[in-house]
Amino acid sequence: MRQSLYFLPTLKEVPTEAQTVSHRLMLRAGMVRQVAAGIYSWLPLGQRVLDKIADHVRAEQVKTGAMEIIMPTLQPAELWQESGRYDDYGKEMLRITDRHDRPLLYGPTAEEVVTDIVRNSIKSYRSLPLNLFQIHWKFRDEVRPRFGVMRGREFLMKDGYGFDLDEASARFTYQKMFVSYLRILRNLGLNPIPLRADTGPIGGDLSHEFIILAETGESQVYCHQNYTSRAIPDAVDYDDQDHIAQIVKDWTADYAAADDLHNPATCKVPDHELLTARGIEVGHIFYFGTKYSTPMKAAVSTESGGLTNLHMGSYGIGVSRLVGGIIEASHDDLGIIWPKSVAPFQIALINLKAGDSACDSAANLLYKQLTSSGIEVLLDDRDERAGVKLAEADLLGLPLRLVIGPKGVAAGTIEVVERANPSNKREIALSDALGFAVEWVKR
Repeated sequence: MRQSLYFLPTLKEVPTEAQTVSHRLMLRAGMVRQVAAGIYSWLPLGQRVLDKIADHVRAEQVKTGAMEIIMPTLQPAELWQESGRYDDYGKEMLRITDRHDRPLLYGPTAEEVVTDIVRNSIKSYRSLPLNLFQIHWKFRDEVRPRFGVMRGREFLMKDGYGFDLDEASARFTYQKMFVSYLRILRNLGLNPIPLRADTGPIGGDLSHEFIILAETGESQVYCHQNYTSRAIPDAVDYDDQDHIAQIVKDWTADYAAADDLHNPATCKVPDHELLTARGIEVGHIFYFGTKYSTPMKAAVSTESGGLTNLHMGSYGIGVSRLVGGIIEASHDDLGIIWPKSVAPFQIALINLKAGDSACDSAANLLYKQLTSSGIEVLLDDRDERAGVKLAEADLLGLPLRLVIGPKGVAAGTIEVVERANPSNKREIALSDALGFAVEWVKR
């Protein structure tokens, strides 16, 4: 993509309304613009990151056997009245009526809708287990939306729902989602820490939230230092129940707690091994048995011919929240540092002197070669000062920067800079740039 043709409204000044690093950088990098309190428009650069995160989530969920659907954002109140949650959920639920005075709500989650789908479609134990998920927009009317996309009112979320015949099967589904979330977050370049958590308005007695560490995190986290280096298998067989159970056991063996559940008196981790840091919640999983299936009469026939209510769990991961979370965990004083897996473009190709025939020729040729090789490139071909271009490249945080200037072209060289280590600049032969970039992207 040529930057001269790309809608990228960056800001030089730090927005006064932005309180967190991610909010400031997302506004300055032209990723989002606020429409109302806690509600944002996602601009092209931000949309690319959203799509990449969603693709990672989708790919790993499909590996578990989950299937993607889309459910409506507006839901009939009668389903929530049937489950008993309509009056209990509180003011975070936005309640409205249509022109026929039928009560509706803008879905904060979708347990009721998906239960209604399954109870009308699944009648026999032979159709189980079933795991459905969507990546869709949600709305929760936060009393005080803040921190940009980290605590907004409208947000993009992967919400999944498992349906099983009995508790044992449902807990295996829960374990698969646990492992899937570990792999998703590690694939996004993050170090996840699973914490036992309160189930809140979702319900049930088993829940974990997935935290990533960041200095500006909302909660204090106490955990064994092993969590920052614990390995996740490169390949997982989600049908191997023993293997999945062992991974979960390994990842829950050490102490980990948020500030509200941390008890120094019962924490057995030696002080020199206890990591204390700020954390951001990016995912949450629940097993809640028959909490919804019983009142909503979602039952199937058993092998013996009787009926049993379905055992359920729900599994959420904040796609738009992860954008902010990744920035909070990966930035410096110059701007964003995108992990290669979710960067909006893989390479920033900078022509320091647009209009110079030699620089234009070299930049255009390399741009065509890189894009033809399937590499995502943002070519800064604007008529701007070199300092402006370099500062903006730091702000945008693309993983690899290739810089073409008059002196380098005359010498047959190009400057290479990895965003994660901006002080490590080196020159390579211009003729080697394509091969270098292709190999770097593969790493």
